[in-house]
Amino acid sequence: MKLQITDLTTERKWRAATGTTQQKFTLLLDLFTASYLTLYGQTVAQRQTGSTKPASLPSEQELLFFTLFSLKANLTYDLLGLVCGMDGTNAQRNQQLGLQVLQHTLQQAACLPVRQFATPEEFTAYFQSEAELLLDGVEQRVQRPHQYEVQKEFYSGKRNVIR
Repeated sequence: MKLQITDLTTERKWRAATGTTQQKFTLLLDLFTASYLTLYGQTVAQRQTGSTKPASLPSEQELLFFTLFSLKANLTYDLLGLVCGMDGTNAQRNQQLGLQVLQHTLQQAACLPVRQFATPEEFTAYFQSEAELLLDGVEQRVQRPHQYEVQKEFYSGKRNVIR
């Protein structure tokens, strides 16, 4: 059993398998193919020329589909490989390759948020147009105090009651 793009016959199946419509997939594929060429200097088919084993993902279209499916389905590598007709190690390798190309694609299209800031001023400048900014800082680690009374102040309520 190998999942293939030809199995996606309706928009509902496209969204279920990839998280996007066929039309958006096609638009993303053009950018993905350009990113692949930028990163590796040749197409998927050209890179696989001379290999003695048949390619499990013979084109950029198959690689993008596999990558989006792997993100949407969130399967273990062994199960992902079983569904897509490859072993678990190959599934992991192909996912990492696809994610690298997809990240480059989204960066080139300016669709990724900035994740690191060098200075507080850079952070402020990036978010200056936002009216509100929510930060999830609930699960911050703290050094456990040695004194019993001080420990009570830092107790989260998630574990057994401190007596």
